[in-house]
Amino acid sequence: MAKNILIKNGRVIDPANKIDRKCDVLILDGKIAEVGKVESKADLTLDAAGKLVLPGLIDIHVHFREPGDEEEETIASGSAAAVAGGFTSVVCMPNTDPPIDDATSVEYIHRMGRQARKTHVYVMGAITKDRAGEQLSEMGFMIQAGAVGFTDDGSGVQNVAVMLRAMKYASMFKNIVISQHCQDNSLAGNGVMNSGYNSTVLGLPGIDPLAEEMMLWRDIQLVRKTNMPYHVQHVSTAKSVKLIRQAKSDCLPITCEAAPHHLLLTDEACCDYDTNYKVNPPLRTAKDIEAIKQAIKDGIIDALASDHAPHLKSEKELEFLTAPFGIASLECALGLYIKALIEPKIIDWPQFVSIMSERPAKIIGVDKGTLSKDKQADITIIDPDFEYTVDVNKFRSKSKNCPYDGWKLKGKVEYTIVGGEIRYSAREV
Repeated sequence: MAKNILIKNGRVIDPANKIDRKCDVLILDGKIAEVGKVESKADLTLDAAGKLVLPGLIDIHVHFREPGDEEEETIASGSAAAVAGGFTSVVCMPNTDPPIDDATSVEYIHRMGRQARKTHVYVMGAITKDRAGEQLSEMGFMIQAGAVGFTDDGSGVQNVAVMLRAMKYASMFKNIVISQHCQDNSLAGNGVMNSGYNSTVLGLPGIDPLAEEMMLWRDIQLVRKTNMPYHVQHVSTAKSVKLIRQAKSDCLPITCEAAPHHLLLTDEACCDYDTNYKVNPPLRTAKDIEAIKQAIKDGIIDALASDHAPHLKSEKELEFLTAPFGIASLECALGLYIKALIEPKIIDWPQFVSIMSERPAKIIGVDKGTLSKDKQADITIIDPDFEYTVDVNKFRSKSKNCPYDGWKLKGKVEYTIVGGEIRYSAREV
């Protein structure tokens, strides 16, 4: 494995250092040594002419299913999918079986991530024991074990007193974020798609947008009281965007993310009862998509996160009412974001890189997302004009529950470099 790598002639985009120009990047002993015109020799030289050289992409919301559902995904298979998608760091959610709600579980995820030797694997611990929403988990011990935050993802914490207690406790620690799947279950009920015209026509129970917005409004009041850093997962409605916009204008420590399916798909996609379109929060309306895209343009949305949620084919073949929620999209997420945001010129490349690398790193409190000298060399090299067709049968993920099969996308990953080592090369593939 080459210790020293020279990346020549690429368009280097590093928003943290206000770099957007054609230049070289030199990696020495796993760290960024120089960005500019480099004359030094290296063990390996990569010609990046016509390519984009970016700080390693970071996905702060993935489900790797281990422990408990290794037939759907493992940390090893998920990590392989991540580097193929250009991601040098990912954050695993704790809704596994059993849940990640103690220090031992956090240490296990980290150990398996190191053994996979692909992407950096971080983890969020559960806010409550067993994700039951009743008793706080062992947050302090999990932080000592390396947890970067807490969420009961898949279930919003329903009890406001428990959520307030969690925020107060977590606020005693530095660089920790509380992350929430905003959904009031008393309003969501047994819904399986967006509540509206299409759910009525299909005869399927709907999830009212108010279920997301009510919990978000509630939690914003708790942030006002505690000043605890708070992250909103997979924003899906226009009114949620409005609430977050107001909270940010009030200088509250709130961040949020958007998923590719909430940028490209509406609830009309469910009209054939195709369970690959069944997600939670559900696909909404064109007006919601418009509001989310505008929020991204305005800098209100802080991160793009895949919400990669693999499931077995046999599970997704169940009827719409009983099939599990989720889309596996880690390996095509980059192309989906380009299709949703770059091609229609909603944002430019520097802003795109910022919300896929620099700002996600700040949310989870890790020293990444830049190409600054002496930083760990996590780099993604992509060909922005390379067009390809999504083929789920070529996914490294164990699961293929992806509605984008057959889509034509632009933006192919050429190399994913993690800690100065090439962990994925399109040429080898």
